[in-house]
Amino acid sequence: MKKKIALIFGITGQDGAYLARFLLKKGYLVHGVKRRSSSFNTTRVDSIYKDPNEKKSNFILHYGDLVDSLSILKLIKKTNPDEIYNLGAQSHVHVSFEVPEYTANVNALGTLRILDAIKTLNKNNIKFYQAGSSEMFGQVTSKAQNEKTPFHPKSPYAASKIYSHWITINYRESYNIFASNGILFNHESPLRGETFVTKKIIKALVRIKFGKQKKLYLGNIYSKRDWGFAGEYVEAMWKILQLRKPDDFVIATGKQYSIKLFVNKVCKKLGLTLNWKGKGLNEKAILKKSNKTIIEIDKKYFRPSEVDTLKGDMSKAKKILKWKPKMNIDQLIALMVDHELKEIHK
Repeated sequence: MKKKIALIFGITGQDGAYLARFLLKKGYLVHGVKRRSSSFNTTRVDSIYKDPNEKKSNFILHYGDLVDSLSILKLIKKTNPDEIYNLGAQSHVHVSFEVPEYTANVNALGTLRILDAIKTLNKNNIKFYQAGSSEMFGQVTSKAQNEKTPFHPKSPYAASKIYSHWITINYRESYNIFASNGILFNHESPLRGETFVTKKIIKALVRIKFGKQKKLYLGNIYSKRDWGFAGEYVEAMWKILQLRKPDDFVIATGKQYSIKLFVNKVCKKLGLTLNWKGKGLNEKAILKKSNKTIIEIDKKYFRPSEVDTLKGDMSKAKKILKWKPKMNIDQLIALMVDHELKEIHK
């Protein structure tokens, strides 16, 4: 039986690494696309990479870029995939305010370039997955957000993802392409990038515990998010492309926690007891044992336009995909903390 072939844009990111491992276990031939960089950026997938000159591998890396339509066209033609997963993006919300044009070029037009390459090559047999984000909902009016909740973006990142969402639907309806959107709420793991708040918090508090760092600076600690495990969310991506017809799905846990509560849970796992004092920009966390201030609020970490609350309603995914999250917030934190403890002991 012929192996299924997958092409993953964004292979070097958290989701790309987990998805590659998941598909390899399913018996896929996996092609990953990475951007050319002056430094090695393949840390997350190094453990599954084998030199093709030494041994035949089911995991192959290629150079390409979402801002280069010719490279996209060539890669799709060369690899002839059954499934394409677009996980590539300028994915940091705060950074998108500083580089809005680049964010739009990669996130919005990058999706368009892939879809148009599929159309140009007349590859309607390819199944395409577009990675959406809960940030698209932005200023929400409902307690939980589902596939019918209106979008109200509060960042260039969110706006670029909304373009991707609708251009995916447009190409599906206009050219009969199997193109689906996954609207994923926050999903974390030990592989999370260090600039993202969950990883930043855990890494800093582990370092503070062992005397390697003095303070952690945070922004809006009262914003609430729906956090799940990235390793489980990639299964939902795959399930979306196994359906007979393309469709769009919210992937989430249905539970939300504030950043402050997340901090407290991490401290509990690490055996650190905090006393919170003050309000607003003057709020700080003091370590009970030493009476030292270890967390302070810094206004530079606030976004120009804040998203205060997000919580997903994944009823549709539960019903149609037969998918639901297994790992809760405490298990997720334990997984990430244990990883950082191993790293610091190295």
